[in-house]
Amino acid sequence: MDRALAPDPLPARFAGTTPPPVPLRPGPGTRAAAWAAGLLLAVPAVVAGCKAYGTDGVTPVPQLLSFLPWLTVPAALGVLCAAASRNRPLAFLAVLVLLFTAWTTLPPMLVHSYGPPVARIRVIAANVEFGQATGSLVDLARREKPQLLYVSECDPRCAGILTAALSGQLPHRASVDAEGSRGSVVLSAYPLRDRSAVPATMGMPGATAEIAGRPVRLQLAHPMPPLPGQVDLWKAELSRLRAEVASRPPGEALLLAGDFNASQDHAAYRAFLTTRSLVDAAHVTGASRTPTWPAEGPLPPYVQIDHVLASPTLTPVATRFPPLPGSDHRAVLADVDLHEGR
Repeated sequence: MDRALAPDPLPARFAGTTPPPVPLRPGPGTRAAAWAAGLLLAVPAVVAGCKAYGTDGVTPVPQLLSFLPWLTVPAALGVLCAAASRNRPLAFLAVLVLLFTAWTTLPPMLVHSYGPPVARIRVIAANVEFGQATGSLVDLARREKPQLLYVSECDPRCAGILTAALSGQLPHRASVDAEGSRGSVVLSAYPLRDRSAVPATMGMPGATAEIAGRPVRLQLAHPMPPLPGQVDLWKAELSRLRAEVASRPPGEALLLAGDFNASQDHAAYRAFLTTRSLVDAAHVTGASRTPTWPAEGPLPPYVQIDHVLASPTLTPVATRFPPLPGSDHRAVLADVDLHEGR
């Protein structure tokens, strides 16, 4: 063989060994996958972190908290993109974000009851959207026969129709009489006393009912929604409502229900669960993620913002979410047992 054409011999240090591979630079595809993973993981990480830390933050965090269970979808896509990027540290971080996001969606589970039940109470909470679903609510109440009916966005005309149509079934009333969304009413099969209202933009009436010889405080919740520009107002009204709940006598039973304009992922809502050791009826009956809003429009319902909360000596035993034609909310129907006490 012509020596001029023969390959150069290997350097002595590589004699008898395989030459080391030439380092490869990440290709444009893997870099794009890494960037996509980072973008997909950023929002789930921030929003889940705010929930874990116990803060609703500032816009857009309060709005995005309503979507928290759905943020597991971009977090999962982030894991796939991180795997495609062939970046092990990024893939490990992506898996942590996905697990953390999923963990923060788990509801707290706290059940309490004291003594045998002395009464079963059926509660319906409904937002009738400026009174438009008043007729639907009358039909629902006649069919389901609740002992307590909490109605938000019920103007004087709505309150008059409900009072007249349900007078034999729910003859007692506490209300904030106002137009549009500012009006609210609580109808009761039990006599009411100590009527009052929590100061707020929209009506939040309350009263005390005598049920099976025991006082039970009834309070309707309807704070302003956490829209951009009014998050502070939303927090202030929920705080005011929470202060009212905390001011009640410790041994008094409490049923707090209505349109909270907050999901179980909002810190301002979860604070109620610790104020008087309240439980959410949907949580303890296995329906914690059943959405109630928006019930009309192009989007299907995706978040539960309507709740029934019960204090110790009251045990939720069943929860349903009947449709309410004419409203952008589903109603909440909860059966609750009242116990003797400690």
